[in-house]
Amino acid sequence: MTTATMNAESAPQTDVRKTSPAIVAASPPKPRRTNPLASTRVQSILLLFTLLGSWEAAVRVFKLPRHLVPPVSDIAVALWRGLATGPMAKDGFWYHGGVTLAEILLGFVIGSGIGLAIGIIVSQMPKVEALVEPYVAALQSVPKVAVAPIIVVWLGFGISSKVVIICLLTFFPVLVTSIAGFKAVDPDRIDLLRSLSATPWQIFRKAKFPSALPYVFAGLNMAAAFSVVGAVVGEFVGAQAGLGVLILQMEAQADTGGSFAVCVVLSVIGIALTSLLRRVQRRVLHWMPADASQRTVNA
Repeated sequence: MTTATMNAESAPQTDVRKTSPAIVAASPPKPRRTNPLASTRVQSILLLFTLLGSWEAAVRVFKLPRHLVPPVSDIAVALWRGLATGPMAKDGFWYHGGVTLAEILLGFVIGSGIGLAIGIIVSQMPKVEALVEPYVAALQSVPKVAVAPIIVVWLGFGISSKVVIICLLTFFPVLVTSIAGFKAVDPDRIDLLRSLSATPWQIFRKAKFPSALPYVFAGLNMAAAFSVVGAVVGEFVGAQAGLGVLILQMEAQADTGGSFAVCVVLSVIGIALTSLLRRVQRRVLHWMPADASQRTVNA
């Protein structure tokens, strides 16, 4: 037996089961199992089902009249009946929902666009702001529900009167928030651009407009909700088609479940429009922290 063999046999045997701390530290941690109930979306859905179940149970236990408070099952049946019709059926949700959606989109785009345009002009001309501020405050305080019948008399029962009513509701939130946003720009940024011989258009494009965008989106989110309300109010006053007309027809027939079903459709339209605006906001304000953007919107 050679000397190398004897040294190898006499060397202490290491335990392969023992691993050095460096190897343990380098090994990736085991992924933790996420609890699906911890998700805010799942909790919101569970809360919704809990409220609906409580509603259904309360109506059946206390035997409330169906024409006053319909159970959730009646609302679901009316919703299915309205959605199962053809797209051009006069008694279905698709035809009337399409008319209301067209009114909402047209009024929202036109009213918000005019409000933003006037806000930009006012921000560039301080004298104009002092001139129009009393008129804006006076028009904003006028109840739009009181003006709606006059607008319908002027423009008729068509879609134009509803668009004008929605424009009145969506114009002021965007105007007020955009003016506040243009005023909230950091003066140091403007002074820096002026020291670099920037033109007024460059100052507006590089400093004022990006700083005002969170406020503008806050106004757009409010305008989105007001546009749905304005469309229904205009259709209540006088219209030939729309979800508001459908609600009036169902209330005349004491179909409270159908009226609630139409309200569900209106809520879905409002949620979809708000979700679309938030997606656009996240893309446009990608440079802004999400929590700061959310605080500005909630404000």
